[in-house]
Amino acid sequence: MARTLSAPVTVAFDYTRSTGPVLGRFLTGLRDGVVVGARTSSGTVVVPPPEYDPVTHVQTTDFVEVSSVGTVTSWSWVPEPVKGQPLDRPFAFALVTLDGADTPMLHAVDVASATDMSTGMRVQVRWAADRVGAMTDIEAFVPLREDPPAAASPVGTEEATPITGVITPVSLDYVYAASPEESAFYRGLAEGRIVGQRCPACRKVYVPPRSACPSDGQPTSEEVELSHEGTVTTFCVVNVPFLGQKITPPYVSAYVLLDGADIAFLHLILDIPADEVRMGMRVKAVWKPEDEWGTTIENISHFSPTGDPDADYETYKNHL
Repeated sequence: MARTLSAPVTVAFDYTRSTGPVLGRFLTGLRDGVVVGARTSSGTVVVPPPEYDPVTHVQTTDFVEVSSVGTVTSWSWVPEPVKGQPLDRPFAFALVTLDGADTPMLHAVDVASATDMSTGMRVQVRWAADRVGAMTDIEAFVPLREDPPAAASPVGTEEATPITGVITPVSLDYVYAASPEESAFYRGLAEGRIVGQRCPACRKVYVPPRSACPSDGQPTSEEVELSHEGTVTTFCVVNVPFLGQKITPPYVSAYVLLDGADIAFLHLILDIPADEVRMGMRVKAVWKPEDEWGTTIENISHFSPTGDPDADYETYKNHL
């Protein structure tokens, strides 16, 4: 039996949010090289500042500048940092109570080994060289030197406007393992074929194939090679641009029911104005040059109109 296929996959996007006046004030302070907390109705100074008072629930307005020096109240050693963590070498995550604050904040402490860490040790902020108004403007905490900590370098006048929004990249890396049926499908694409699986009970053909028929649960063990032509069942005109978009809008994303299949699959419809695409339109697969093929659905660049008369509604209505 052929080995099943697997591949690394990354799902990523930029998360954009407005900061509001409280977090915006805190991030503006970091960009300017100062740490800003907020005094609550109980007199407690909290860093980072909460947006609302925990007792009165009134929006925070009493901001307090605290020291960039503080005390470690607890810590945990990170022997093997992972992607996205503050440092790319072993470090400590610690709760640090800054002088002038009553509550600790979580950040990294950059020391050579766990033996250099202790509860109660005095630390100071090491500012990032280029600050943009983000938590990473504090590059890390380091053990307090005998001489006073260096002040952060000032920002340029062009950067002196308050921080009102942040953009945070979000990503998820994982390995996708294809089933034996899916692996056969992808290997078929690498050979210029479109392969599905037939249910032994209801005789429906699924593409991309399923390990079991969703209608009756029977394993789909019979391989079926399908036509490269099919019918548009439903579609969507994409008019909105987005990050990473490879095709200039408007264009069409459609479900195509291949001849001989009982389920439609999603792909692009090109070589025709978007406003002329319609349900029932007959289309054919347009393949990339063979030297660009891999084990991927992207071997099919898109679907293009065949020029044949539209399919009769009765032939695809049950697949909408």
